[in-house]
Amino acid sequence: MTIQEAQQKVDDWIKTYGVRYFSELTNLAILTEEVGELARIIARTYGDQSFKESDLTKNLADEMADILWVLLCLANQTGIDLTAALEANIQKKTTRDKNRHINNKKLNT
Repeated sequence: MTIQEAQQKVDDWIKTYGVRYFSELTNLAILTEEVGELARIIARTYGDQSFKESDLTKNLADEMADILWVLLCLANQTGIDLTAALEANIQKKTTRDKNRHINNKKLNT
């Protein structure tokens, strides 16, 4: 599925089952909440914290998909073509950082 197809699928779902988009501000709050849930799993899986009983049913892929879902909603609501935005962002990073990481001694040890 392309990013454009994903944006369309989310839009179709919202129009079919979701009644309407939540406000942009609400979706931003939801996005923040979802990122926190991902951070919790990452901290327990790859960091030093141990899992709580309630954490054991959490799924890393599902939490990432939740973040993507809300980000796609926000893009749709604000008229952002995420394919074009990502392509422009990659070009910006390539122009800006093409030698930065290669020459970073911290990354080459």
